[in-house]
Amino acid sequence: MTSPPFDLTPWEGFDSDGPVAVRLMHHDARWKQEFEQTRSSILQSCQGHVTQIDHVGSTAISGLIAQPIIDVVAIVADLSSLDAASLHIEGLNYRVVDSPDWLHHSLVLQKPRHGEPTHQVFLMVQGNPAHHRLMRMRDFLRNTPEVALEFESTKVEQWKRKNAAPDEYEQDKAIVFTQLEDQMPGSL
Repeated sequence: MTSPPFDLTPWEGFDSDGPVAVRLMHHDARWKQEFEQTRSSILQSCQGHVTQIDHVGSTAISGLIAQPIIDVVAIVADLSSLDAASLHIEGLNYRVVDSPDWLHHSLVLQKPRHGEPTHQVFLMVQGNPAHHRLMRMRDFLRNTPEVALEFESTKVEQWKRKNAAPDEYEQDKAIVFTQLEDQMPGSL
């Protein structure tokens, strides 16, 4: 695939002096609880517009070094619910940021704390292929620990080599995700 769903630099627009350096952390057991609280808040706030919420990204994979950003996919039934759900999520101190092309009629909302995002919501319509790709990648890494460790090692190596520069780091990570997708069962 030429445009993997992993190429969004989450810091765009948060710092007028330019993007903040990528920060990686060892896995924090509290990330699961953070996701559950985020899930509960979004479901309650969105008053039925959001029908499903999934934890994706590296914080969803136990033991993996990750950027400390809780990535969440929130699913709505149709396009008419997308704007309503977005407004409700914005009421939880999130803001809409630029969405990459791979999201196909979806929105990205980020919740900043001290200028850096701590949570990111990919708001999309049910059946969006990006949801399937994100879930497939998460499940693949969860179910193949040896591949997850190799991914982690590559990610940390790239982070060190790029001196935590966000654009270069995210571009390299997108390439790695494309390679991982090629390793998944059922890949073309």
